[in-house]
Amino acid sequence: MATLEEKLDRIRSPNLQSQQQTKVILKAVEETLKEQNTQPTSTGYFAALLALLNQSLSAGQVNKELTPSIVYLLDVVTPYAPQPLLRSKFTQILTLLAPVLLLEEAEAPFLKPSIGCLESLLLAQDSAAWKLPTNEISPRRAVAGLLNLALDHRPKVRKRAQDALRKVLKNPPPSPSVDHPAADLCAETAMRSLTEIAKKAAASRKQKKSAVVEHDPALIHALQLTKTIAAASSGWPSKNIEALCELLLSIAKSGNEHMTMAVFDIFEMIFEGMADEVASAKLPRLLEIISEMRPSSNDTQLLPPWIAILSRGYDVSAQMEPEDTFQKLPELFTLISEFMESPSHNIRVSASECLLSFMENCIPDQVIVEPSIYDEKTLEKIARIAENLLNVKYQAAWMETFNVLGAIFDALRWRANPMMLNVVRTIGEIRGNESFTGKKEADEVLGRAIRAMGPEAVLSVLPLNLVKPVKGQPGRAWILPILRDYTANTNLQHFKTQFIPLSEAMFQRVLDNGEATKTMEIKIYETLVHQTWSLLPGYCDLPLDLTVAFDQNFAEMLANLLYKQVDLRLDVCRALKALVESNQAVVSAEDDNNSILSSRVPKADAQKNLAYLGSFAGNLLAVLFNVYSQTLPQSRGLILQTIDAYLRITPEQELVETFDRVSTMLASSLNEGNGGEGKDKNQKSKDQMPSTSQTLMDLVITMSIYLPRQSFSALFNIAALIIVKDDDPQLQKKAYKLIPRLAESEIGIAAVQERTTELQSLILSSSEKVSVPARRERLAAIAALIPFIPDTSLHFVPSVLSEVVICCKEHNEKARTSAFELLVLMGQRLADAKGKRIDNSKVPHMPKDAPPVSSSVEEYFTMVSAGLAGSTPHMISASITALTRILYEFRESLNQEVLSDLVQTMDLFLTSNNREIVKSVLGFVKVCVISLPTELMLPRLQTMVPNLMVWAHEHKGHFRAKVKHILERMVRRFGFDTVNRNCPEADRKLITNIRKTKERSKRRKDAAKEAGDEDENDQQNGKRRGRFESEYDEALYSSEESDASDDSDAEVLGRSRKTQKGGTAYIMEDDEEPLDLLDRKALASISSTKPGKLRKAGKTKAKTDIDGKLVLGEEDGDNDDAMVIDMPGEGGAEGGVGAYVAALKSKDVGRRGRGGRLKFSNKRGKDEDDKEEMDIDAKEVSTIKTQISNRGRGGANPGEVGLYAAAGGVREGAAREELRPADVGSDKRRDTVRHSLVKSGSPSLPAGGEPARLGSPRIGARSEF
Repeated sequence: MATLEEKLDRIRSPNLQSQQQTKVILKAVEETLKEQNTQPTSTGYFAALLALLNQSLSAGQVNKELTPSIVYLLDVVTPYAPQPLLRSKFTQILTLLAPVLLLEEAEAPFLKPSIGCLESLLLAQDSAAWKLPTNEISPRRAVAGLLNLALDHRPKVRKRAQDALRKVLKNPPPSPSVDHPAADLCAETAMRSLTEIAKKAAASRKQKKSAVVEHDPALIHALQLTKTIAAASSGWPSKNIEALCELLLSIAKSGNEHMTMAVFDIFEMIFEGMADEVASAKLPRLLEIISEMRPSSNDTQLLPPWIAILSRGYDVSAQMEPEDTFQKLPELFTLISEFMESPSHNIRVSASECLLSFMENCIPDQVIVEPSIYDEKTLEKIARIAENLLNVKYQAAWMETFNVLGAIFDALRWRANPMMLNVVRTIGEIRGNESFTGKKEADEVLGRAIRAMGPEAVLSVLPLNLVKPVKGQPGRAWILPILRDYTANTNLQHFKTQFIPLSEAMFQRVLDNGEATKTMEIKIYETLVHQTWSLLPGYCDLPLDLTVAFDQNFAEMLANLLYKQVDLRLDVCRALKALVESNQAVVSAEDDNNSILSSRVPKADAQKNLAYLGSFAGNLLAVLFNVYSQTLPQSRGLILQTIDAYLRITPEQELVETFDRVSTMLASSLNEGNGGEGKDKNQKSKDQMPSTSQTLMDLVITMSIYLPRQSFSALFNIAALIIVKDDDPQLQKKAYKLIPRLAESEIGIAAVQERTTELQSLILSSSEKVSVPARRERLAAIAALIPFIPDTSLHFVPSVLSEVVICCKEHNEKARTSAFELLVLMGQRLADAKGKRIDNSKVPHMPKDAPPVSSSVEEYFTMVSAGLAGSTPHMISASITALTRILYEFRESLNQEVLSDLVQTMDLFLTSNNREIVKSVLGFVKVCVISLPTELMLPRLQTMVPNLMVWAHEHKGHFRAKVKHILERMVRRFGFDTVNRNCPEADRKLITNIRKTKERSKRRKDAAKEAGDEDENDQQNGKRRGRFESEYDEALYSSEESDASDDSDAEVLGRSRKTQKGGTAYIMEDDEEPLDLLDRKALASISSTKPGKLRKAGKTKAKTDIDGKLVLGEEDGDNDDAMVIDMPGEGGAEGGVGAYVAALKSKDVGRRGRGGRLKFSNKRGKDEDDKEEMDIDAKEVSTIKTQISNRGRGGANPGEVGLYAAAGGVREGAAREELRPADVGSDKRRDTVRHSLVKSGSPSLPAGGEPARLGSPRIGARSEF
């Protein structure tokens, strides 16, 4: 809360003209206090303002100029005045303000501070003052005034009065009573007002007059006041609860949705106010009253809200008295379940939701963990009631009943067995009926039963009947997918005894089929095998009998499956991983996180389970390593995750031995590789098996963070050996991943810190041998190393800086992003080490006598700026891009001099003739325009704008669009006049166009708002409904740009490009035939812009007047004077301009496909069979090409343009450029163009007409160890 002096300071320097009078009065008061030698304390201000108020209200007249300002200042000062003073002056202030508050013409700016004064006065009163009656000048009389204002028609006055009442009622004077002394008065007044207004509203609705609109707002205001009092007085005064409940339920019965929600809010407030130990004494009486007000079973309006209120009440009761509420649960279940047979859907839904609430909130955890005999009997009663819900009389409510039964299973957990078995049996029988339509809902209930009771209990009453079917009982293979999705925290032994024999029997039937063709029955057996093993991950999710069921034989069987059954590997790996992770989750969980779960598998048991699994870890890892080496790259992810899970629990000694074995094999593999492994290591293919070295390196990286410190020496030696090898890029890439991997663990961080010097030397010495695929990982390794370099090794930053800057221009987007992030990270490191010494003599390529410099952000900019003197445009461009990124990041911490010099330098680079450099400078200028201070940029516009306008005429590389975008941002930030003044006279048309476009867009938007149909028009016209109104607004008001450049602004500014990649695509297809997306030509029919609908060709009639002049824009009628305009005719007939359109748009015209190749349609329409066509074979095309190439481009006569475009492969659109409307009149020339485009093939295709195909890569030999 601000101090009095801070509030007065804001008044002394007002922002609004209306506050000037208040400032004058405050100044006068302070001068008066100074003249009287009185300290400017809260008491002094209060006394002076009180005297001033008395003068302004003398003779019963209100001074409308002075009084509002005086009361406003009094409202500011009163909360800081001493409470004894406020109590003594209460009568005086109330006498002065009361007449004014009751005036009908009193304005809101005067009433609001007056209410604030009353609030502060009432908060200061003691119990004795609150005992005075209302007919005297007392606090209760002031509260009555506030209650009157709380129903005022003005929103701000009403809200201020309600806030004052809430604060007063929440802060009662010290007394033994639970309620505030004024709570009864507030409740009675609110009830009286609410009753009167509700009667008026009901009478108006009965008469169906327009008065409904008049009384509904008043009723909402009265309900809001009731809600305020309920929230402030810990529920509601006890003796008024019954009358309130009856009144609220009658209002809810009206059927008005807003009223019903307001009633719900009031009950919510009442219950919420009773959710504490002091006020909870009122709760039983309130629930009793609500229960007694039970409406008729057929009352569709009142019954749903009554059920909802009852549900919320017992929710609060369960929080305060959980045991007593639980014992009442069977009675409540019986009461509410009767409504499930109601013919009204709303009543059934309300009843089911109430039962759901009871099950979720009213069953304590202790009842499930350690139930008493009485608790078990209560649960059995609930189960019997739930079983009755499946009777035929509730059949209309079965869908709602299924939700309730599912909630019961979730609440009872394993205690549902055996009391809910009959429910499971009944639902299973209903589900097995072919005519039953609620199979999905029934499956969900059975699944929740499986999760609660375990699959063994469910299958005891619903057996599968697959291996040895019992006569008369159906097979239940449909349960297998349900078991897969819901099984968890059960006995693993059940899987061994029930499902492994089932899998063996099904698999044997598949084997018995031999090499014969698989019938549908055999395929079903294969599916059953897969479904059976898909259950294993659920059984391995925190099993109850892990140490018993997971024995040596079971582990060996899983190992054999991993080796022999490739299709089952993923399920087995998921199961093995779940065994470890589920137990680790219990060990690492908080003590009170889930008492029910921890009661079944305590933390100590989970720790024992992990130790037990650790004894199998060595052998399992050996199996997983072998399987990993035999698996294709796209299927290795889950196997590696399983390996990682078991490495966490492997004993240290076994882990070291495993690492030593893998390291030895890696060394031997590297030695063999030097002898001459294949040369296709740069080629990546999903079907190509990685080399043994790469596979082993994956395992080493995975193991690295779990190794003890004594193994790190060998680990770093491996990295040092592989990083300098440039003959295997993928292996080098994996070696760089080792440093970021180590930075994920505490032991790894300590190892990196110990070997920082060695790692720096390794990074620097290997800079010349970095392969292109490994650059991103190298940047990530440097980024992981930067936070750990000591202040004495800051020279490492300038040593690697040039490499990082160059990577800002990498083709790989992820490498560029990593480079930008590393630039920022290095800048932050130098900023954190501000003032520390950077030894430039240790930087490579620097002289030995180079002087040291102090670390700072400015020095970092100097280092990066050195690249501006590079010898190649590529280096200069990369340096500018890097400067752009760090400028955006550190712009607030740089001094103005450095910023000014930087902007001036880039302004000069705008005059460069090299497009690559200027492209980067444009990005820099954009960052300057949107982020640098205005006072810094305004002086630079005089030279910057003319230099920008030079490139506004360049269309290559989107230069014109980029410049226009920057100018739009300039106009937005600096104003049109400023930019226009600095723009050359010849280029001001572009600035004017920007202004007019924006104004036009604004006018359209305003017009649409006034018409009130903006949204409808946008949807009908297909306008974009994104974050901005138009593409221009998006370009002007967003900070993003198109993806045209490889180093887009989104990357440079450190923003994700994910939102930019998912652009809208459109499919262009014929009306007659849909597009075949599997066709290799389909890509040519995918467009990033919305294709327009072509108007159908045909003859159009236009009217003529008496003089023969055309009359356009009027409806066609039966006018005999209408003449026919020459337009493209039906069936492709051409005439006039239609021939030109047909030459450009017809389906016979060649189109560019993937790779820029021309493609022509060889499909013939229905009407083309009778047309004469020109046959040109491949030999004639070759002859024509030879003639044209001998003649040269300049020698082609106008009639040969079409042939030249098709056969010579000129740039797209060349034929269109030559086909001018003036040439269309020549039929011979037009036919030549059309036929040549139809029949001549693309020269990029082979002679046979089929595109050349690359042979698919062969799967390499699989490496094993």
